[in-house]
Amino acid sequence: MSTDTAPKLIEGRTGPWEIVLGLEVHAQVASNAKLFSGAAVGFGAGPNEQVSLVDAAMPGMLPVINRRCVEQAVKTGLGLKAKINTWSRFDRKNYFYPDLPQGYQISQYKDPIVGEGQIEVERDDGSTFTVRIERLHLEQDAGKSIHDMDPNATYVDLNRAGTALMEIVSFPDMRSPEEAAAYVKKLRTILIYLGTCDGDLEKGNLRADVNVSVCRPGDYEKFRETGSFSHLGTRCEIKNVNSYRYIQQAIEYEARRQVEILEDGGKIDQETRLFDPNKGETRSMRSKEEAHDYRYFPDPDLLPLELDPAWIKQIEASLPELPDDKRARLKAQYGLSHYDAGVLIIDQARADYFERAAKGRDAKLVANWVTNELLARLAKDGLEIEQSPIPSDDVAGLVQLLEENVISSKIAKEVFEHMWAGEGTPAQIVEARGLKQVTDTGALEALIDKLIAANPGQAAQVKEKPQAIGWFVGQVMRETQGKANPAAVNEILRAKLS
Repeated sequence: MSTDTAPKLIEGRTGPWEIVLGLEVHAQVASNAKLFSGAAVGFGAGPNEQVSLVDAAMPGMLPVINRRCVEQAVKTGLGLKAKINTWSRFDRKNYFYPDLPQGYQISQYKDPIVGEGQIEVERDDGSTFTVRIERLHLEQDAGKSIHDMDPNATYVDLNRAGTALMEIVSFPDMRSPEEAAAYVKKLRTILIYLGTCDGDLEKGNLRADVNVSVCRPGDYEKFRETGSFSHLGTRCEIKNVNSYRYIQQAIEYEARRQVEILEDGGKIDQETRLFDPNKGETRSMRSKEEAHDYRYFPDPDLLPLELDPAWIKQIEASLPELPDDKRARLKAQYGLSHYDAGVLIIDQARADYFERAAKGRDAKLVANWVTNELLARLAKDGLEIEQSPIPSDDVAGLVQLLEENVISSKIAKEVFEHMWAGEGTPAQIVEARGLKQVTDTGALEALIDKLIAANPGQAAQVKEKPQAIGWFVGQVMRETQGKANPAAVNEILRAKLS
């Protein structure tokens, strides 16, 4: 499998262009309290119900670091195979937002808690590519401005103010909209496995700032060789994109916009833009600030963060099995295909469900029922696997009935529908509805003899075309309402018609 990034070519009037992408993903830390206060964190509270005096920036209030948030950042760094910095510090990033009460954001600038790491990402076709992580730093979120309650006023809700965020910054290693979306999917999966972020895109708990630039073929390779950004085009940042589809749409539009400007003889202004999903286009928000515009300086109210290496080792020892390791184990332990194992490890709950059902059963058959029938039905009804009306034990029970030839695969699908409706266990449904497979060879022989006698022309045709035996198989299954054992039926027919 290829591990190289695959550049997306845009054919312009003056020749081809390539896309270069780097992402800054903001992940809300899974914690019961905010980064520097004891105020609660949660979705659905009324406006300004989860705001402490620290969050509201009342005079004299001092921030106190939340140890749990630091632990979650370290755990995430370890999961990204990144360097954990035992010494880091918090800085004040100065800018004005109506919903930023302090007039600055407490963040990390030159000394982040996590340094360089990397993620291996898989494309839809099974090939892989590597995205390098530049850094992960902790920072506090701003509040929320509400513009639609009054035509003449903006309301401010500070519930999010002070909430802990991990900003995960990648190098510009992605070369197509599809690669960017695949990277965010993989990163989200890792965070959920680690338990450091719930990955809820709809609630904004995971969102991406997408940096887009375009360059001529060959320029990106020069950048990788020299490390000089002068080989790349001017980038524009698209803020707060919170769906995989929107990430791809925003990149497609923005890259083509830049190509058109450059081919018309213009230049790209480095700026921050917003994506409008209704129009499918980006629009200018503000000129992009440089680091010096924020007037960073060490926060005087917070001491540098010094981590005990023994504590880091303790956190490392507590890491769960991560997606790549789980896929390798599922393939080795259960003999699953790369594809089936990949479908299962997308969601930790999904993989756990499979493993519970596969105990003592044909694992490949269990995987087929989970990845095909069950997941398709869950998707159709808009349910997650944790909400499945069919417990894992019942999938195991259904597979057991198939293994023991109690039911056929066709009848199993009928049983599955009754299981979904909550009519009982597979065994109870089969017994109550008389769905047991007909394996009595005497009864099957009598039925087959009757069919052959009634259809001599079809019987003669089988001698000339052996594949015509399928007609008789279909007739037997119809007469038995699908309950006949297909293997037994084929064996008897071959013996009588050959």
